[in-house]
Amino acid sequence: MAPQPPRLWPAGFDRGAIRDAAGLLLLFPIDHRPHVVLTLRTSTLERHGGQISLPGGAVDPGETYEQTALREAREEIGLDPEGVRVLGGLTPLDVHVSRFRLHPIVAAADRRPSLSPADSEVARMLEIPIARLADSTSVTFKTLTRDGADVRVPAFLVDEAEIWGATAMVLAELLAVISGFEDLRI
Repeated sequence: MAPQPPRLWPAGFDRGAIRDAAGLLLLFPIDHRPHVVLTLRTSTLERHGGQISLPGGAVDPGETYEQTALREAREEIGLDPEGVRVLGGLTPLDVHVSRFRLHPIVAAADRRPSLSPADSEVARMLEIPIARLADSTSVTFKTLTRDGADVRVPAFLVDEAEIWGATAMVLAELLAVISGFEDLRI
């Protein structure tokens, strides 16, 4: 799900300026089938406004990636971490446009959590069935112009929600990790 050609750090970029961030991939059941919660960010946000993303944000000093992902999920979608099991992390991903290194954290809840979007950051929440993401008919492509060049960007299209960029790449890795579990239940 990576854009082609891939986006690279600009020449001379100080890699010491990369900030760590964490995002939460919360798996939970609806009708005994796994779903993941994503957010549609408000269009007024400076970074990634109007895009679909994982609940997440910058790591505060002294925090682990897991702590950051859970804190940000509480702030953005009102997730109560009680009853949430952290399962582990996926591959960190550099997000060049915001100069973050995203650390995706996978967690699970035994039941659908009660969630409430933070009005200042989240326009709405999406509960996406994992089976819909895994369906090959949900994959599409779009062309974006970045730095004067056209970039072919793969995306998931689920119920009119276009999921692309870092979020799509993280979801693709999650699907690869859980492939073979056709009857995955939380």
